[in-house]
Amino acid sequence: MSLTLTVDGDRWRTHLKEVAGEQPGLVPVAKGNGYGFGLARLARKAAWLGVDTMAVGTYDELPEVSSRFPGGLLVLTPWRPFGAALDVDDSLQTRLVHTVSRVEDLRALRERQPDARFVLELRTSMLRHGLTARDLREAADVLGPGHGGRRFRGIALHLPLASGSHLAEVHRLVDEVVGAGLAGSRTAIWVSHLTGDELARLRTSHADFEIRPRIGTQLWLGDRGALRVTATVLDVHAVERGDVFGYRGRSAPKSGHVVVVSGGTAHGIGLEAPTGDSSIKARAATIARGGLDAVGFVRSPFTIDGKQRLFAEPPHMQASMLFLPSGAHVPAVGDQVDVRVRYTATTFDRVVVT
Repeated sequence: MSLTLTVDGDRWRTHLKEVAGEQPGLVPVAKGNGYGFGLARLARKAAWLGVDTMAVGTYDELPEVSSRFPGGLLVLTPWRPFGAALDVDDSLQTRLVHTVSRVEDLRALRERQPDARFVLELRTSMLRHGLTARDLREAADVLGPGHGGRRFRGIALHLPLASGSHLAEVHRLVDEVVGAGLAGSRTAIWVSHLTGDELARLRTSHADFEIRPRIGTQLWLGDRGALRVTATVLDVHAVERGDVFGYRGRSAPKSGHVVVVSGGTAHGIGLEAPTGDSSIKARAATIARGGLDAVGFVRSPFTIDGKQRLFAEPPHMQASMLFLPSGAHVPAVGDQVDVRVRYTATTFDRVVVT
Protein backbone atom coordinates (compact mmCIF):
# COMPACT_ATOMS: atom_id res chain seq x y z
CA MET A 1 0.00 0.00 0.00
CA SER A 2 3.05 2.25 -0.01
CA LEU A 3 5.50 4.15 -2.14
CA THR A 4 8.66 2.36 -1.05
CA LEU A 5 12.38 2.96 -1.43
CA THR A 6 14.20 -0.35 -1.12
CA VAL A 7 17.95 -0.19 -0.56
CA ASP A 8 20.43 -3.01 -1.10
CA GLY A 9 22.09 -2.40 2.25
CA ASP A 10 25.39 -4.18 1.63
CA ARG A 11 25.89 -2.52 -1.74
CA TRP A 12 24.92 0.93 -0.42
CA ARG A 13 27.18 0.70 2.62
CA THR A 14 30.07 -0.48 0.46
CA HIS A 15 29.60 2.57 -1.76
CA LEU A 16 29.52 4.91 1.25
CA LYS A 17 32.77 3.44 2.59
CA GLU A 18 34.43 3.74 -0.82
CA VAL A 19 33.56 7.43 -1.12
CA ALA A 20 34.73 8.13 2.44
CA GLY A 21 37.97 6.28 1.76
CA GLU A 22 38.62 8.19 -1.47
CA GLN A 23 37.84 11.61 0.04
CA PRO A 24 39.85 12.47 3.16
CA GLY A 25 38.20 15.21 5.16
CA LEU A 26 34.74 14.22 3.87
CA VAL A 27 31.81 16.30 5.11
CA PRO A 28 28.56 14.41 4.34
CA VAL A 29 25.68 16.72 3.45
CA ALA A 30 22.19 15.90 4.75
CA LYS A 31 19.51 18.45 3.96
CA GLY A 32 15.92 18.80 2.80
CA ASN A 33 14.26 15.39 2.62
CA GLY A 34 17.58 13.68 3.25
CA TYR A 35 17.94 12.71 -0.42
CA GLY A 36 14.89 10.50 0.03
CA PHE A 37 16.37 8.55 2.97
CA GLY A 38 15.42 11.03 5.68
CA LEU A 39 17.73 13.24 7.72
CA ALA A 40 17.77 10.96 10.75
CA ARG A 41 19.02 7.94 8.79
CA LEU A 42 21.74 9.99 7.07
CA ALA A 43 22.89 11.41 10.41
CA ARG A 44 23.31 7.87 11.76
CA LYS A 45 25.17 6.83 8.61
CA ALA A 46 27.49 9.85 8.89
CA ALA A 47 28.30 8.73 12.45
CA TRP A 48 28.87 5.18 11.16
CA LEU A 49 31.35 6.53 8.60
CA GLY A 50 33.35 8.05 11.44
CA VAL A 51 33.57 11.61 10.03
CA ASP A 52 34.11 14.49 12.42
CA THR A 53 31.64 16.92 10.81
CA MET A 54 28.46 16.74 8.75
CA ALA A 55 26.57 19.53 7.01
CA VAL A 56 22.89 20.43 7.11
CA GLY A 57 21.04 22.88 4.94
CA THR A 58 19.29 25.04 7.52
CA TYR A 59 19.18 25.71 11.25
CA ASP A 60 15.70 24.17 11.40
CA GLU A 61 17.19 20.79 10.41
CA LEU A 62 19.55 20.65 13.39
CA PRO A 63 17.21 18.98 15.92
CA GLU A 64 16.66 15.93 13.68
CA VAL A 65 20.37 15.23 13.18
CA SER A 66 22.05 16.50 16.35
CA SER A 67 20.90 13.62 18.57
CA ARG A 68 22.01 11.04 16.00
CA PHE A 69 25.39 12.47 15.00
CA PRO A 70 27.85 13.37 17.78
CA GLY A 71 30.29 15.56 15.83
CA GLY A 72 30.44 19.05 14.39
CA LEU A 73 27.46 20.47 12.50
CA LEU A 74 28.12 22.84 9.61
CA VAL A 75 25.05 24.87 8.57
CA LEU A 76 25.20 25.71 4.87
CA THR A 77 22.61 28.49 4.89
CA PRO A 78 24.44 31.70 5.83
CA TRP A 79 23.99 33.03 9.36
CA ARG A 80 21.81 36.09 9.67
CA PRO A 81 21.09 38.15 12.81
CA PHE A 82 17.43 37.06 12.77
CA GLY A 83 15.24 33.99 12.40
CA ALA A 84 16.06 30.37 13.17
CA ALA A 85 19.79 31.06 13.58
CA LEU A 86 19.00 32.80 16.88
CA ASP A 87 16.79 29.97 18.21
CA VAL A 88 19.39 27.19 18.30
CA ASP A 89 19.49 25.26 21.56
CA ASP A 90 22.37 26.37 23.77
CA SER A 91 23.58 22.78 24.09
CA LEU A 92 24.45 22.75 20.38
CA GLN A 93 26.45 25.97 20.24
CA THR A 94 29.82 24.31 20.83
CA ARG A 95 29.19 21.88 17.96
CA LEU A 96 28.00 24.40 15.39
CA VAL A 97 30.00 25.81 12.51
CA HIS A 98 28.19 28.79 11.02
CA THR A 99 28.53 29.99 7.45
CA VAL A 100 29.13 33.74 7.23
CA SER A 101 28.70 35.46 3.87
CA ARG A 102 28.52 39.18 4.76
CA VAL A 103 30.89 41.39 6.71
CA GLU A 104 28.04 42.93 8.70
CA ASP A 105 26.96 39.44 9.74
CA LEU A 106 30.49 38.61 10.85
CA ARG A 107 30.43 41.64 13.14
CA ALA A 108 26.97 40.75 14.46
CA LEU A 109 27.86 37.11 15.10
CA ARG A 110 31.00 38.04 17.01
CA GLU A 111 29.02 40.50 19.13
CA ARG A 112 26.26 38.00 19.91
CA GLN A 113 28.44 34.89 20.26
CA PRO A 114 32.13 35.70 20.73
CA ASP A 115 32.97 31.97 20.88
CA ALA A 116 31.00 30.98 17.77
CA ARG A 117 32.85 28.91 15.17
CA PHE A 118 32.39 29.87 11.54
CA VAL A 119 33.57 29.61 7.95
CA LEU A 120 33.70 32.55 5.56
CA GLU A 121 31.85 31.85 2.32
CA LEU A 122 33.29 33.42 -0.82
CA ARG A 123 31.18 34.55 -3.75
CA THR A 124 31.60 32.13 -6.64
CA SER A 125 30.25 32.28 -10.18
CA MET A 126 26.95 30.97 -8.79
CA LEU A 127 26.30 34.47 -7.40
CA ARG A 128 24.20 33.05 -4.60
CA HIS A 129 25.92 34.05 -1.36
CA GLY A 130 29.41 35.12 -0.42
CA LEU A 131 32.11 37.68 0.17
CA THR A 132 33.90 39.45 -2.65
CA ALA A 133 37.68 39.91 -2.61
CA ARG A 134 37.18 43.37 -1.11
CA ASP A 135 34.78 41.99 1.51
CA LEU A 136 37.31 39.30 2.37
CA ARG A 137 39.99 41.85 3.15
CA GLU A 138 37.51 43.77 5.31
CA ALA A 139 36.58 40.55 7.10
CA ALA A 140 40.25 39.91 7.82
CA ASP A 141 40.46 43.37 9.40
CA VAL A 142 37.39 42.61 11.54
CA LEU A 143 38.96 39.37 12.74
CA GLY A 144 42.24 41.08 13.49
CA PRO A 145 45.52 39.37 14.45
CA GLY A 146 45.15 35.64 14.68
CA HIS A 147 41.98 35.79 12.61
CA GLY A 148 39.74 34.58 15.41
CA GLY A 149 41.95 31.66 16.41
CA ARG A 150 40.19 28.30 16.37
CA ARG A 151 36.83 30.01 15.91
CA PHE A 152 37.70 30.74 12.27
CA ARG A 153 37.36 27.33 10.60
CA GLY A 154 38.27 28.25 7.05
CA ILE A 155 36.79 29.20 3.67
CA ALA A 156 33.61 27.85 2.08
CA LEU A 157 33.11 27.58 -1.70
CA HIS A 158 29.80 26.58 -3.28
CA LEU A 159 30.48 25.98 -6.95
CA PRO A 160 28.06 25.58 -9.88
CA LEU A 161 26.92 22.22 -11.18
CA ALA A 162 27.60 23.24 -14.78
CA SER A 163 29.84 20.94 -16.79
CA GLY A 164 33.51 21.70 -17.13
CA SER A 165 36.27 22.13 -14.60
CA HIS A 166 35.96 24.68 -11.81
CA LEU A 167 39.58 24.45 -10.74
CA ALA A 168 40.60 27.73 -12.36
CA GLU A 169 37.92 29.53 -10.36
CA VAL A 170 38.98 27.78 -7.16
CA HIS A 171 42.63 28.76 -7.73
CA ARG A 172 41.59 32.39 -8.21
CA LEU A 173 39.53 32.37 -5.02
CA VAL A 174 42.33 30.76 -3.02
CA ASP A 175 44.65 33.51 -4.27
CA GLU A 176 42.15 36.02 -2.85
CA VAL A 177 42.29 34.23 0.52
CA VAL A 178 46.08 34.45 0.47
CA GLY A 179 45.92 38.10 -0.56
CA ALA A 180 43.62 38.89 2.35
CA GLY A 181 46.09 37.34 4.76
CA LEU A 182 43.73 34.56 5.85
CA ALA A 183 45.85 31.63 4.69
CA GLY A 184 47.21 30.34 7.97
CA SER A 185 48.68 26.95 8.73
CA ARG A 186 46.35 24.31 7.25
CA THR A 187 43.49 26.71 6.57
CA ALA A 188 40.52 24.58 5.53
CA ILE A 189 38.69 24.96 2.23
CA TRP A 190 35.16 23.57 2.49
CA VAL A 191 34.19 22.97 -1.13
CA SER A 192 31.31 21.39 -3.04
CA HIS A 193 30.77 20.10 -6.58
CA LEU A 194 34.30 19.14 -7.52
CA THR A 195 35.02 15.76 -9.07
CA GLY A 196 37.33 13.27 -7.40
CA ASP A 197 40.06 14.10 -9.90
CA GLU A 198 39.65 17.83 -9.31
CA LEU A 199 39.85 17.36 -5.55
CA ALA A 200 43.04 15.31 -5.92
CA ARG A 201 44.60 18.02 -8.08
CA LEU A 202 43.52 20.69 -5.61
CA ARG A 203 45.18 18.82 -2.74
CA THR A 204 48.39 18.61 -4.78
CA SER A 205 48.45 22.25 -5.90
CA HIS A 206 47.46 23.61 -2.47
CA ALA A 207 49.14 21.18 -0.11
CA ASP A 208 49.31 23.84 2.61
CA PHE A 209 45.49 23.94 2.81
CA GLU A 210 43.17 21.34 4.29
CA ILE A 211 40.56 20.31 1.70
CA ARG A 212 37.12 19.46 3.13
CA PRO A 213 34.82 18.16 0.35
CA ARG A 214 31.12 18.62 1.12
CA ILE A 215 29.35 15.77 -0.67
CA GLY A 216 25.67 14.87 -0.79
CA THR A 217 24.34 13.42 -4.05
CA GLN A 218 27.53 11.58 -4.98
CA LEU A 219 27.67 10.01 -1.53
CA TRP A 220 24.09 9.02 -0.80
CA LEU A 221 22.82 8.50 -4.37
CA GLY A 222 26.06 7.67 -6.16
CA ASP A 223 25.20 3.99 -6.71
CA ARG A 224 21.69 4.07 -8.18
CA GLY A 225 21.85 0.33 -8.74
CA ALA A 226 21.52 -0.12 -4.97
CA LEU A 227 18.19 1.72 -4.96
CA ARG A 228 14.75 0.69 -6.19
CA VAL A 229 11.49 2.64 -5.88
CA THR A 230 8.20 0.77 -6.13
CA ALA A 231 4.50 1.51 -5.84
CA THR A 232 1.71 -0.88 -4.93
CA VAL A 233 -1.14 -1.61 -7.33
CA LEU A 234 -4.24 -0.72 -5.28
CA ASP A 235 -7.00 -1.37 -7.83
CA VAL A 236 -7.57 -2.27 -11.48
CA HIS A 237 -10.70 -1.38 -13.47
CA ALA A 238 -11.55 -2.44 -17.03
CA VAL A 239 -12.92 0.46 -19.12
CA GLU A 240 -14.41 0.87 -22.56
CA ARG A 241 -14.05 3.92 -24.75
CA GLY A 242 -16.17 6.72 -23.35
CA ASP A 243 -16.42 5.33 -19.81
CA VAL A 244 -16.22 8.12 -17.22
CA PHE A 245 -13.80 7.92 -14.28
CA GLY A 246 -11.81 9.98 -11.80
CA TYR A 247 -12.29 13.16 -9.81
CA ARG A 248 -12.72 15.21 -12.94
CA GLY A 249 -15.05 12.90 -14.80
CA ARG A 250 -12.70 12.16 -17.69
CA SER A 251 -13.63 9.74 -20.44
CA ALA A 252 -11.55 6.74 -21.41
CA PRO A 253 -9.98 7.43 -24.86
CA LYS A 254 -10.26 3.74 -25.80
CA SER A 255 -10.71 0.37 -24.18
CA GLY A 256 -8.19 -0.73 -21.61
CA HIS A 257 -7.71 -0.53 -17.86
CA VAL A 258 -7.44 2.18 -15.25
CA VAL A 259 -4.77 1.13 -12.78
CA VAL A 260 -4.70 2.79 -9.36
CA VAL A 261 -1.25 2.83 -7.72
CA SER A 262 0.18 4.23 -4.50
CA GLY A 263 2.09 7.49 -4.79
CA GLY A 264 0.74 10.96 -5.45
CA THR A 265 1.39 14.65 -4.97
CA ALA A 266 1.94 14.21 -1.22
CA HIS A 267 4.97 12.11 -2.14
CA GLY A 268 6.17 14.50 -4.83
CA ILE A 269 4.76 12.45 -7.73
CA GLY A 270 3.74 14.70 -10.61
CA LEU A 271 5.44 17.75 -9.10
CA GLU A 272 8.30 18.61 -11.43
CA ALA A 273 11.11 21.08 -10.81
CA PRO A 274 12.98 22.71 -13.72
CA THR A 275 15.93 20.57 -14.78
CA GLY A 276 18.09 23.39 -16.11
CA ASP A 277 18.91 21.32 -19.21
CA SER A 278 18.86 23.75 -22.15
CA SER A 279 19.93 21.31 -24.87
CA ILE A 280 17.93 20.94 -28.08
CA LYS A 281 16.94 17.43 -27.02
CA ALA A 282 15.62 18.68 -23.67
CA ARG A 283 13.65 21.45 -25.36
CA ALA A 284 12.12 18.98 -27.80
CA ALA A 285 11.11 16.74 -24.91
CA THR A 286 9.47 19.68 -23.17
CA ILE A 287 7.49 20.53 -26.31
CA ALA A 288 6.43 16.89 -26.66
CA ARG A 289 5.24 16.75 -23.04
CA GLY A 290 3.36 19.98 -23.58
CA GLY A 291 1.62 18.51 -26.62
CA LEU A 292 0.55 15.42 -24.66
CA ASP A 293 -0.66 17.60 -21.78
CA ALA A 294 -2.77 19.70 -24.16
CA VAL A 295 -4.80 16.65 -25.20
CA GLY A 296 -5.05 15.20 -21.70
CA PHE A 297 -2.16 12.73 -21.72
CA VAL A 298 0.85 13.11 -19.44
CA ARG A 299 3.52 10.45 -19.07
CA SER A 300 3.81 9.20 -15.50
CA PRO A 301 6.93 7.91 -13.72
CA PHE A 302 5.26 4.50 -13.19
CA THR A 303 6.41 1.56 -15.34
CA ILE A 304 4.02 -1.27 -16.20
CA ASP A 305 4.80 -4.03 -18.69
CA GLY A 306 8.13 -2.40 -19.53
CA LYS A 307 6.76 1.04 -20.43
CA GLN A 308 6.21 4.30 -18.60
CA ARG A 309 2.43 4.65 -18.54
CA LEU A 310 0.27 7.73 -18.97
CA PHE A 311 -1.59 9.36 -16.11
CA ALA A 312 -5.32 8.78 -16.61
CA GLU A 313 -5.79 12.10 -14.80
CA PRO A 314 -3.57 14.33 -12.65
CA PRO A 315 -2.22 12.43 -9.62
CA HIS A 316 -4.09 12.59 -6.32
CA MET A 317 -2.50 13.25 -2.94
CA GLN A 318 -1.55 9.67 -2.12
CA ALA A 319 -2.47 7.67 -5.22
CA SER A 320 -2.33 7.98 -9.00
CA MET A 321 -4.61 6.66 -11.75
CA LEU A 322 -2.86 5.31 -14.84
CA PHE A 323 -4.30 4.32 -18.21
CA LEU A 324 -3.23 0.96 -19.59
CA PRO A 325 -4.34 0.28 -23.18
CA SER A 326 -5.73 -3.06 -24.32
CA GLY A 327 -3.05 -5.63 -25.08
CA ALA A 328 -0.71 -4.67 -22.26
CA HIS A 329 -0.08 -7.01 -19.36
CA VAL A 330 -2.49 -6.07 -16.58
CA PRO A 331 -0.98 -6.19 -13.06
CA ALA A 332 -2.90 -7.65 -10.14
CA VAL A 333 -3.89 -5.82 -7.01
CA GLY A 334 -0.92 -6.04 -4.64
CA ASP A 335 1.71 -6.18 -7.38
CA GLN A 336 4.68 -3.82 -7.20
CA VAL A 337 5.53 -1.54 -10.13
CA ASP A 338 8.74 0.42 -10.59
CA VAL A 339 8.73 4.20 -10.28
CA ARG A 340 11.27 6.66 -11.61
CA VAL A 341 11.63 9.56 -9.18
CA ARG A 342 13.79 12.52 -8.33
CA TYR A 343 15.04 11.43 -4.92
CA THR A 344 15.58 14.93 -3.56
CA ALA A 345 11.94 15.82 -4.27
CA THR A 346 10.25 12.59 -3.17
CA THR A 347 8.89 11.57 0.22
CA PHE A 348 8.58 7.82 0.64
CA ASP A 349 6.09 6.01 2.88
CA ARG A 350 8.72 3.41 3.69
CA VAL A 351 12.49 3.14 3.35
CA VAL A 352 13.59 -0.47 3.59
CA VAL A 353 17.31 -1.17 3.91
CA THR A 354 17.97 -4.87 3.36
